[in-house]
Amino acid sequence: MPESVHTAHFTKIYSIVRKHGDFVKRYCPNSIGSAEVLRYRLKPFISVAAQLELLLRGFRERLDLSQLIEWTLEANPGSVSARKAAFLRNLGITRISLGVQSWNDDLLKLLGREHNARQAKESFDILRAAGFSNINIDLMFGLPGHSLEQWRSTLEKTIALQPEHISAYCLTYEEDTEFFLRHARGEFRQDPDADAEFLEMSMSILEDAGYEHYEISNYARTGFSSVHNRAYWMGEDYFGIGPSAVSTVGMQRWQNVCDYRSYIDRVFAGQSPTGSAETLTSDMKRTERIALSLRTRDGVFASELKGRRRERNEFIALGLLRESHGNFALTRQGKLLADSVAEALL
Repeated sequence: MPESVHTAHFTKIYSIVRKHGDFVKRYCPNSIGSAEVLRYRLKPFISVAAQLELLLRGFRERLDLSQLIEWTLEANPGSVSARKAAFLRNLGITRISLGVQSWNDDLLKLLGREHNARQAKESFDILRAAGFSNINIDLMFGLPGHSLEQWRSTLEKTIALQPEHISAYCLTYEEDTEFFLRHARGEFRQDPDADAEFLEMSMSILEDAGYEHYEISNYARTGFSSVHNRAYWMGEDYFGIGPSAVSTVGMQRWQNVCDYRSYIDRVFAGQSPTGSAETLTSDMKRTERIALSLRTRDGVFASELKGRRRERNEFIALGLLRESHGNFALTRQGKLLADSVAEALL
């Protein structure tokens, strides 16, 4: 669960501000104690070094990590230090995802990010010096006032660093965020045509630089595609720990309470921290499989589209779908219309 000075303007991902540092002292030991079913993919949060060490060592002591394939930690570019990077390596973290978003300081201020471009570059260099050989850089396009030339510059600066993985997301206006309110007031507007141009530029520049476009928003050097993200896209089970965390096991999905105080109180009282739960149906699982797998390079199993032969054939004729090893995957043009194609096939 992220800890920050304040919440970014564009996201409603649950986080706490640093003034509530007492939370972590209570949270860490109980998070460890509730992690018994977590096995292969762990995604902790950046916090004070001693507290983070307590959490990660606790995982190692209580869980069998012998089959651990990838251990990713998300880092804010202003919170990385040489000391922290070194002990993360020593504790077994194998992959860092650095939330850069942009190399333009004006855009970073607009997003409400705590760091600037210089700090982001310094953080990357620190992680490399610490021995991390699998680093992802998170980027975002389609921002208010964002130009294609700014985006080209961001991509080129990112490529120059030679990260193993690059995530390039289109801004979405999520409810309960400052950006959503400003969008509702007409201050910001979304332009699907411009977003398609940003995506097209991303594909062209990153693929020419040797990155494989293996999912709509993700690019990787050979052998460095994200293991835990692929698990979500393929519909595998996952277990979330902490306030607001979501878990899916089999046909059951649940979300923990969003307030950290309620979460801690329930854990201390020996009560379930679950805030809401639902039983998934076969149709719901199928819909998710199609929507998520269609975004990937491998595409969706042909068997999933048996009831959509007419739509499937129409998209093939339009050059938006192609057959690949018994699956159906989006073409380059199809990726620009991915949401519309997926909606028609559900």
